[in-house]
Amino acid sequence: MKTTNNLTIAGGTGFLGQVLISHFKNNFDTIYVLTRKYRPNHENVEYILWDGVTLTDWQTVIDNSEVVINLSGKSVDCRYNQKNKTAILASRVDSTKALGKAILLSPAPPSLWINSSTATIYKDEKHRTQDEFTGEIGHSFSEKVAQNWEQAFFDCYKRGVRQVAIRTSIVLGKNGGALRPLKNLAVLGFGGKQGSGKQKVSWIHEQDFVRSIQFIIDNQNIEGVINVVAPTPITNKKFMQVFRETLNISFGIPMPKPLLEFGARIIKTETELVLKSRNVVPNRLLQQGFKFMFPTVQFALKDLLKS
Repeated sequence: MKTTNNLTIAGGTGFLGQVLISHFKNNFDTIYVLTRKYRPNHENVEYILWDGVTLTDWQTVIDNSEVVINLSGKSVDCRYNQKNKTAILASRVDSTKALGKAILLSPAPPSLWINSSTATIYKDEKHRTQDEFTGEIGHSFSEKVAQNWEQAFFDCYKRGVRQVAIRTSIVLGKNGGALRPLKNLAVLGFGGKQGSGKQKVSWIHEQDFVRSIQFIIDNQNIEGVINVVAPTPITNKKFMQVFRETLNISFGIPMPKPLLEFGARIIKTETELVLKSRNVVPNRLLQQGFKFMFPTVQFALKDLLKS
């Protein structure tokens, strides 16, 4: 029986990690953050060096943690050349396996291990919503990465450790994520639909994201895969329209697919990030009784973009 109440976040120095730390810093005695670069400790947050692969001194924090959350993984905001594809897959699978080994070897393992996944695991679908029960898994590079990621996670089973893979889509936040570059585009006049505009956008407000994690922690009957998205996916065209209206911008130049492809090559990213239809809904969260603070994109953007 653990006498401490600590949280470990692997890969917790990014946008989502900071959102979690801000929310949970008063809920846990200590928050350990596993990171590849040195950072000074502050308050009850301790930064521990790791490489995401090798078991070293960092694994002792697993023994002292009640909950482990893994956010590790190379950003997919890059060109999908072979080098980057290899790094995207390895960074997710290797870090998951390393945490799994530490948990398997731990004499006092955490009671809950939450591992990132992605709503991109579902196929490109504009019409039929994708939930955890009947959603159709795709076969593209990104979708196969997600499948390998989840398999590595659930292969690291230890009795008594509850495992939850969170399939998250775009997290909208004030200080990170997709909101700032979208705002910059809209202000410059390029806030129109992207591609056909018919592709669905699955999203979630940062506060509902962190509240869903709290909900998973508090509800011990939740395990397996969970879609952590808002209940109202919206077309790209409508999303950009609401975005402009919230900013009081009357017009946005559309961005056709050829122009997006050209721009993606220049800024070294992939158009899949905006052109794939992610029509995902959080049926398991809803069935368990989770209540969204921001169920529609209108409410979310009004909160996040207000001055």
